[in-house]
Amino acid sequence: MSTGTLLAIIIPIVVVIVLAAMVAWLLMRRKKLRDRFGPEYERTLEQADSRMAGERELKAREKRHDALDIKPLDSRIRDRYTRDWTSVQEEFVDRPEDAVHDADRLVTSLMHERGYPTQDFDQQLKDLSVEHGRTLEHYRAAHDVDELSTRHEATTEQLRGAMVHYRALFDELLSDGGEPRRAAPA
Repeated sequence: MSTGTLLAIIIPIVVVIVLAAMVAWLLMRRKKLRDRFGPEYERTLEQADSRMAGERELKAREKRHDALDIKPLDSRIRDRYTRDWTSVQEEFVDRPEDAVHDADRLVTSLMHERGYPTQDFDQQLKDLSVEHGRTLEHYRAAHDVDELSTRHEATTEQLRGAMVHYRALFDELLSDGGEPRRAAPA
């Protein structure tokens, strides 16, 4: 067999192998992002101009998050937050709107204590999405009701739901000890 014939056979095989490896790498990267961000992956892609732009946004969130000093809570601090949450829940019986506002403040305080920036709600969502993407919808829903209640437009049932939603994120922030849940290296 001549050299030209061998090259005509080998080059296409190498090209196919390289293309298959690239496709496999892209699919693994996509799966890693989807696993890490949970429902936030699809939400971000829907809001982006393209899949690539959405995935770029998620990678930027990861990079920003990695630069934050997210820290575990001392057991005394964790116990204090648990007592504070109990007080907020008890407050709900007599003053549900106040309890929801206090729950929002308590969650924000806990985020700050852990090392998350808390100045801007949209940035909070982005920062939280890296490690808490599965509970982020709870935070959005609770925050929406909190805003409604500021105008005294929330029903008691909505306020009760907001407390449940705040509790989901509160428990996750309180219980994960600040240890980043890193995806396995690729």
